[in-house]
Amino acid sequence: MSNIFPVLLALLGFLSPGPAGCSRILVVPVDGSHWINMEVILKELHSRGHLLTVLHSPHSWYIPTNASFYTSITMPMLEDGTKKNFYNRILVDVIECRKSTNFLKTFCQQRIITKMLSAGHGLLAAAVGKMLDDLVFVRKLQDAKFDLMLTDPGLTVGVLLGKYLKLPMVFNVRWINNGESHFVTSPSPVSFVPVSGSELHDQMDFQGRLKNMLHYLYSVIELYFYINPKYSDLFQRHFPPGTDLLSLERAADIWLVRSNFVFEFPRPTMPNVVYIGGFQCKKARPLPTDLEAFMQSSGEHGVVVMSLGTLVSALPREVTEAIAAAFAQLPQKVIWRIKGEKPSSLGNNTLLVDWLPQNDLLGHSKTRAFVAHGGTNGMYEAIYHGVPVVGLPLLFDQFDNVLRLKVRGAARVLEAESLNQEDFLEAIKDILETPSYRDNIRRLSRLHNDNLMSPLDEAIFWIEYVLRHQGAPHLQPASYSLAWYSYLCLDVLLVLAAVIIAFIWTSVFICKTFCCRRLRRKIKSE
Repeated sequence: MSNIFPVLLALLGFLSPGPAGCSRILVVPVDGSHWINMEVILKELHSRGHLLTVLHSPHSWYIPTNASFYTSITMPMLEDGTKKNFYNRILVDVIECRKSTNFLKTFCQQRIITKMLSAGHGLLAAAVGKMLDDLVFVRKLQDAKFDLMLTDPGLTVGVLLGKYLKLPMVFNVRWINNGESHFVTSPSPVSFVPVSGSELHDQMDFQGRLKNMLHYLYSVIELYFYINPKYSDLFQRHFPPGTDLLSLERAADIWLVRSNFVFEFPRPTMPNVVYIGGFQCKKARPLPTDLEAFMQSSGEHGVVVMSLGTLVSALPREVTEAIAAAFAQLPQKVIWRIKGEKPSSLGNNTLLVDWLPQNDLLGHSKTRAFVAHGGTNGMYEAIYHGVPVVGLPLLFDQFDNVLRLKVRGAARVLEAESLNQEDFLEAIKDILETPSYRDNIRRLSRLHNDNLMSPLDEAIFWIEYVLRHQGAPHLQPASYSLAWYSYLCLDVLLVLAAVIIAFIWTSVFICKTFCCRRLRRKIKSE
């Protein structure tokens, strides 16, 4: 019987309706680590016969202009594109913020992000305006007769172009505008749903709920006073009256959200939200000969892997020296992806590299721990392969990400601004020597990998679902079209309050009138 079920699933796959022919899909991705996710989906779509066109900046860091599985179009925008060291400069300010009290440091950090978001959305609005003013460019897109817009709405270019071209839209998404995507799509009670950047979990005391509410109010102000106004001129010139950013985003047919509830805290959701967390994870491939030899040389002690992702290339000098000195005291070997100057305290057990095959290293039998900045991709790869984490968050969502693993007993978290050799060494040894960390991350791994359908197959199914049906408006809730006071039923509450007040006033009036009459009769009788 155990062999029949996979056969039935395969048969259902053959019988289910496929898209009519090969579809033309316009793709607007986000660069950096986001491209790693999008590329996985695009290769799978290409293998199924779909024709892909990727629209990207001519100054892309990781998105190639020439690729075998898509046609590339460079956007007439962002000639002075953001440099990679921009994030290193932000890191300096964030580290300074982290020296504040636990309650205030997240607000200080968010202020830095607000300044960045305000400038960034201004650039995006100007860039899209430039594209739509370019009639030759617009005609080129219209003549291509695309069937679908697939975009990462972390940057709004794809959202705006998709709506302008009147295409069905699928989002490959986790972050949008100024926070986590659920706050745009789904009810989000702040009593137990932590706001992005608050560094809270779902079990909040009064102070936690107070902080979460303040972060929510801050995010609303950020959205409506710092971000939305950047698009006002664009909407007036190129979109129907009354258009706003939120309504365009909510018009997306399917949200492929790069998370799942093994990692996220349980919360309300919507029928057009599909969870594909960890879809980029895969079984480890053989390592290059030199890396494999290094891994095997570690013996029974194994290897610690450290990487800080694609955006931040350097930590403060004193921090890297403390990390290197701590690594030198371990019996384990260390593979450390690092940019910049070699630490003077580096031990003989540590191998420095400019690049490493992270997924393949985490899936290696010799890997014992992962020192990471807390990027979403790395966290899911750690879960997939069952490797406990020492979190060293630096920017953006990384603080929230490592907190989620810490709450589940699968990680230790350290602060970069106060990191010293002793604390780092203690955390590494704790992760390596305490069995509960590995037991907990392996439990998360079993939960994550126990699926009826792989996250990647599910993502492809829903993209093709939208193609087959030219959209999925039946999955969009009516709440998106309600005014905020109707959504909260404030108009109903106001009417009920008026009825109750009128009833009380009438009752008091009748009672006073009746009592006064009786009192007058009593006085006359006496």
